[in-house]
Amino acid sequence: MPVRTDLAMESAAAYRQHPPEGILFREETLEGITVTHVEITTEHAAALLGRHLGHYVTVEFSPEKEDAQALAYALAKVLQPWLPQTGCILVVGLGNDRMTPDALGPRAVRKILATRHLPADFAEKTGLEGLRPVAALAPGVLAQTGMESSELVHAVVKDIAPSAVIVIDAMAARAYQRLGRTIQLADSGISPGAGVDNARKELSKATLGVPVISMGIPTVVDGGTLACELCGLKDDSTLPPSARQLTVTPRDIDSMIERGAKQLSLGINAALQPHLTLEEIDYLAS
Repeated sequence: MPVRTDLAMESAAAYRQHPPEGILFREETLEGITVTHVEITTEHAAALLGRHLGHYVTVEFSPEKEDAQALAYALAKVLQPWLPQTGCILVVGLGNDRMTPDALGPRAVRKILATRHLPADFAEKTGLEGLRPVAALAPGVLAQTGMESSELVHAVVKDIAPSAVIVIDAMAARAYQRLGRTIQLADSGISPGAGVDNARKELSKATLGVPVISMGIPTVVDGGTLACELCGLKDDSTLPPSARQLTVTPRDIDSMIERGAKQLSLGINAALQPHLTLEEIDYLAS
């Protein structure tokens, strides 16, 4: 079995120097932060990487060194061009809030500035006119609700008719050094749980009827993948079956999730409400 990763940059790393037709690389600096773009434009390239056609953006940062405001604005600059100019945006946080490595989505959604319910006259009286309508949803997981998260998201999308959906989820990385230090954004939708070999029904424009933007931070490494990385193996075929049954997460996962949830929510809020400062957003969303 090949090594497992949710990060397009890792899947495409072997082709970086000599990319085949259909794989495009571009690197830039936003707010002093390195941002790498990988675009997959042909079906052959998509099959080669095991990805959907689309645009994948990787933001790499060091939690100990990066300015939280700079990171939020960098995320906003990546996200804004993908958002429709008008209409409500639905932000969905996937995952199990009771399982820390999988709690990124629900905890990030708690910090999203939800505004869809605010009457226009109230917003005007409080000086909040011009707010974009935003709705937030944490659908939980099948074992908690008896319903697929995709079923709940589909029902909400059908009812409130957002112009786009932003989906937040924890991810799996190939390299353990990327855990908590990499953010991936993609315009190709998402298959919840795919990184830990538990893929559920896809959330994408094809299934929901509106653009779906995924955002996530890797919080786990597959046990077999980690062994391959440490031992320099191309795949895990020579490893004992027990290695392939493990999912590895760092010891500081609690702080990693809290920090990551705040980073993602700040970036999303800054993109959706660009006329507010981060201080104003933090106050209103708390």
